[in-house]
Amino acid sequence: MTSPKTTSIPVDQPFLPHETLGYALKRAQQAMRLHMDRQLKEIGLNAPQYNVLVSLEAEPGASNARLARRAFVTPQTMQAMLVKLEQSGLIERRPDTEHGRIQRTELTEKGRSSLAQAHLAAQKSERLAREASTPDAVEMLTRVAEALE
Repeated sequence: MTSPKTTSIPVDQPFLPHETLGYALKRAQQAMRLHMDRQLKEIGLNAPQYNVLVSLEAEPGASNARLARRAFVTPQTMQAMLVKLEQSGLIERRPDTEHGRIQRTELTEKGRSSLAQAHLAAQKSERLAREASTPDAVEMLTRVAEALE
């Protein structure tokens, strides 16, 4: 992997926080989240709940802690999300066979059906974002994330 190029902010110009890369990233992320929430509302989901269902599709039986890390939330927040998804009949949880305190979570049939619809809704947001960006935008954002980690 090549090292990222560094570009410095000119010292003779004022620092304008609302014109920074960080602000632009957050603004784009917020706009994407709101657009996805509007699309997913018809299915009865929001973007964080969609993230949980996508994670369970990729990793059936994932633990609360694993799901929290993938969704960028605390385990406590994830617990509340899982309770709501379970009450909605989209997931089911059961104790781990070896570690009874760990709950394993899986999609229900209703959850898989809702997720299929949610994928279509999320693709609309993704398509709009990609049409507004450059072809290498995902790679660029990945490089930014890796450089800052």
